[in-house]
Amino acid sequence: MNRLKATPILTSLLAGSLLFNVFGCQQIAQEDSQKVLVSSKDGKSRFADYWYAGQAELNTYQVEQSRYGEMREGKAVMVFVTEDFSKSKHVKLDNPEKDWKDKVSVMKLNFVKRFVTGIYDYSMMLSAFTPVDLENYPHSLKTTTTSQDWCGQSFVQMNLKGNDYKVQLRSYFESEGDKDFSTGGDLLEDELWNRIRINPQSIQPGEMDLVPSTLFSRLKHESIRPRRARIRLEQSEAMNRLIVEYMHLDRTVIIGYEPQFPYHILAWEEQDEGKLSSKGTLLQSIKAPYWTQHDNDDLYLRDSLRLPKTIF
Repeated sequence: MNRLKATPILTSLLAGSLLFNVFGCQQIAQEDSQKVLVSSKDGKSRFADYWYAGQAELNTYQVEQSRYGEMREGKAVMVFVTEDFSKSKHVKLDNPEKDWKDKVSVMKLNFVKRFVTGIYDYSMMLSAFTPVDLENYPHSLKTTTTSQDWCGQSFVQMNLKGNDYKVQLRSYFESEGDKDFSTGGDLLEDELWNRIRINPQSIQPGEMDLVPSTLFSRLKHESIRPRRARIRLEQSEAMNRLIVEYMHLDRTVIIGYEPQFPYHILAWEEQDEGKLSSKGTLLQSIKAPYWTQHDNDDLYLRDSLRLPKTIF
């Protein structure tokens, strides 16, 4: 029995470097952006109807990833789902009705990227937890990032404490080792995906201190700290673009997304040191209660996401 509920097919996807061709787009003025408050329990709102229906949104992407000076083919999965989160412990609540005073509704992103380098492969994963109520909770509460390859693995966790993030870094590289430190910043690059899904206008255009992607930091072995960046939002009929340009770091990130709710992530491109370093294009998007679909009889459902039935 097919338990998947497919979303409408998303067309007008990208070819070549269309994301970096921003001509003909209308830039969204800073004064047009505004803080947003999404009512997490308003059953009449389209946000609640879409995101509080007991299903996650599953998205698969065709990926090109630069590693060791060459572009690699791979796949990525983005899982977006809302859940009840502990404000004090930064974990998913087991009994949200009992611990309602500690509860905050978050948009959770699980972003898994896999690609092969020669004989061995990489598996990287980012989890980001961003409150839906961005007016009262303007910062993501937590991110975790892991990277595994046949040489070893690394782990980064960032927890919001006051106005800063407490960072735990665990790595098999001697130069990184085991470190605990704090860092500031206006925003995290890793939370931009969630903010787009909640409401793109929650991202204020202009200059700010932005902490670069922890996936980028792990691959480049860069220190985790805020960098000055310029953010622009540009819109067109087929696809809007969020453009991040770091001012003292040779890195540009462009995220393409649907102009209308629910703002599916259609594609992304990253340029580091003037060269394409990462590119993703949407393959399929569905909604499903995937956490109940773990039996061997459910393997066929991976076809709906254009994923293989085995990992190796």
